[in-house]
Amino acid sequence: MSPSLSESFSLSSGFCLQVFLFAVWFCNFGVLLEGVNGTATTSATTVKVVNASKVEDAAYFHIYYGQTFKVIKNTMDGKSYLLIQNNTRMASRTKYCTTRIKSFVIPLSNYSVDTNYFPVSFFEVRIAGLLGTMKGMTSVSVAFECVLKLYNEGQIEMMNDSEPQKLTQFAAHFISNTDQAQSCNFATFLPTGEDAPLQRAEWIKYLGVYANMEVRANEVYDAVKENYMCLVKAVASKTGSFKPIVAWMEYNNGVWSFTKEAYKLKYVEDAGGENIDNSINKVTYNTSIPDDLEEFHAILCTVDVVIDETYTPDPVNYNASNFLQNINLEDQSCLAFLTHQSLWRYDKRIQNFTTIDWFDGAVSQPQLVLADIVEALFPSGNYTTTYFRNLVKEEAVTNISPDMCNRDSSTAMEPTIVACS
Repeated sequence: MSPSLSESFSLSSGFCLQVFLFAVWFCNFGVLLEGVNGTATTSATTVKVVNASKVEDAAYFHIYYGQTFKVIKNTMDGKSYLLIQNNTRMASRTKYCTTRIKSFVIPLSNYSVDTNYFPVSFFEVRIAGLLGTMKGMTSVSVAFECVLKLYNEGQIEMMNDSEPQKLTQFAAHFISNTDQAQSCNFATFLPTGEDAPLQRAEWIKYLGVYANMEVRANEVYDAVKENYMCLVKAVASKTGSFKPIVAWMEYNNGVWSFTKEAYKLKYVEDAGGENIDNSINKVTYNTSIPDDLEEFHAILCTVDVVIDETYTPDPVNYNASNFLQNINLEDQSCLAFLTHQSLWRYDKRIQNFTTIDWFDGAVSQPQLVLADIVEALFPSGNYTTTYFRNLVKEEAVTNISPDMCNRDSSTAMEPTIVACS
């Protein structure tokens, strides 16, 4: 796949595509419709769309269907991706590569992934056969065992992301960093840009389109969403007027801050808790300033559950003592989260003792994150958390390794469904 301007057309290509898509809409070649299972009709023809996805929750991408092509509108990078079926004349005759339009032939014969801070779990455990066509990655910072296994077996090649021209050998190269220089085969995949847990998880449908496996993607998302909403309803039916106060906190260079990321706050609300951000005006506190420290300590005395997000290069050895040293409070008797043993971190699953699965598997399986937070807020004692570990109880981390992969790469792992009643 060449990135040359001669093959990707000129500035007029955007206008040409608009004309082409309008013609497809209007004439008997096909009907452009938003992804939904069913039938679309024009005066000249009837198109049966039997393998389609409809975006229900995600805010930053949309899918449209024609008879022999699909269009993904990705508002994260402002691009439209024209996906053309490989058994059509259009596949060999059409090529777009402009600042706002790119074309791909599907299903993808192979692909590579920029695996730096990238949720590879969407590729690995959700769609059958998709992992087997992954042939390149840019880093071993991956928190999934089967990807690591394929790399160790030589089935996935390590690529240098500083040499983007070498990545053009693949039918597609998926990225999450939209600021980097891009070749024609680069496609942005950025579920972490969404503001709610289910919105992030629905990006499985984005990938399903590239593999012609929308039915499978729909099944996976439906299962995840159903389980997530079941947990929300279950905790709502059991929660009284009391809602535990939860603080997502981070320490950096002598300053404590309270997290305001929307998806984290949504998790707490759905788990039956209340975010501390709703009751305070200030979000950062400098421990070297006495007034700041005093106010910070006062707030901590009102908190029931703490999630410590402090970065550490050594997660394995980070414990409650590190946290207590950083808050610099001698009299800890008022700290309810210590009394009730509710001090947590989300680094329970890690790879090579540094790569945290919170930024990977937790994105594609929000129902497991929600179940963890419900357990943190309303401990039952009979549920084993997936991503969260309790610092007060000195829970250890789980190191992810290739030998933990016990399945064939052509077999999709089903989403983990949490018991809900």
